[in-house]
Amino acid sequence: MNARRMFRSHLSVAAVMTAFLVTDGLMDGYFIPAGSIVPTAEARVGRPLTPRSVAGVARRTTRRVVRRSTIYVATLPPACFRTSINGATVWQCGGTYYQPYGGRYVVIYVN
Repeated sequence: MNARRMFRSHLSVAAVMTAFLVTDGLMDGYFIPAGSIVPTAEARVGRPLTPRSVAGVARRTTRRVVRRSTIYVATLPPACFRTSINGATVWQCGGTYYQPYGGRYVVIYVN
């Protein structure tokens, strides 16, 4: 791009910005509040088109981490029930989780 085109491009951007600021000034700060480029922080539901707050979404989308151990058992202890964690079927026996693996069960840690 030669110097003349660069000058025209910069001049066009400056003209648009000036027009925006003049229009905002004529409308008594409708777009930009007086004295600040950043408006006051207000929580509004549905703005900016997000259904919930960022913290709430992060909390609800945090997934559990399932790590396998090197402890294997041939049969499950009594009173175990099947549950699902992150779509994987596991067996919970008290506070210990087991996952079927090759005809036996491996102890897994759920964080």
